[in-house]
Amino acid sequence: MSKQVVILAAGMGTRLARPLPKPLTELRDGRSIMKQQIDNLKTAFGESYRVMIVVGFKLEAIIERFPEATFVYNEFFDQTNTSKSLLKALRASGDGGVIWLNGDVVFDPQVLVRVTEHMDAGQSFVVVNQSKVSDEEVKYTLDDTAFIRELSKQVVGGLGEAVGINYVAAQDKAALIERLAEVDDQDYFERGIELAIDLDGLRFKAIDISDLYAVEIDFAEDLDRANELF
Repeated sequence: MSKQVVILAAGMGTRLARPLPKPLTELRDGRSIMKQQIDNLKTAFGESYRVMIVVGFKLEAIIERFPEATFVYNEFFDQTNTSKSLLKALRASGDGGVIWLNGDVVFDPQVLVRVTEHMDAGQSFVVVNQSKVSDEEVKYTLDDTAFIRELSKQVVGGLGEAVGINYVAAQDKAALIERLAEVDDQDYFERGIELAIDLDGLRFKAIDISDLYAVEIDFAEDLDRANELF
């Protein structure tokens, strides 16, 4: 069965101050951020995956470059955050689990290789590292069984960063959809995960990739760091 992949790429990316959607930002090897994501998917999954891209800001630029994908349009891309983009994608997905990527993450292709066994086992997860974090990063804490307890930018005493690669298993998807529908338009999707953990008992495993690289590109210095790593 093909793996369902969602890339969240609707945002305006104002902090990076580029004319095109942030996922189309060029890396030092000439590929865009999204092209390296697609290449990583091929490395990990071969031809056994399907990509759905959530578009909004200057959507034509993304559609033209990735015609093999399917697309979901977040028409409120300038008024909503990632919670509502993910909600649209999950509602449009087929049966089975879904792995999703923030469209601005540059990462080691081995990240997806590492998580494949958890996808095949039907285990929802959040990919994390143990890096030093600032206010801007999404941070996490764990419960006593090493599953996610808290997940937000506001976490105090976070153990590291959630890198923007996540998976919801088939049996957990309906609950996550319900919680994403409840959260505020300006919430990140992590708020929906937190509510599903607290109110529905969902369990998201923390998959540590501290030995690999994954950089979410928000500012020019993030892009510089990503270009140094790969």
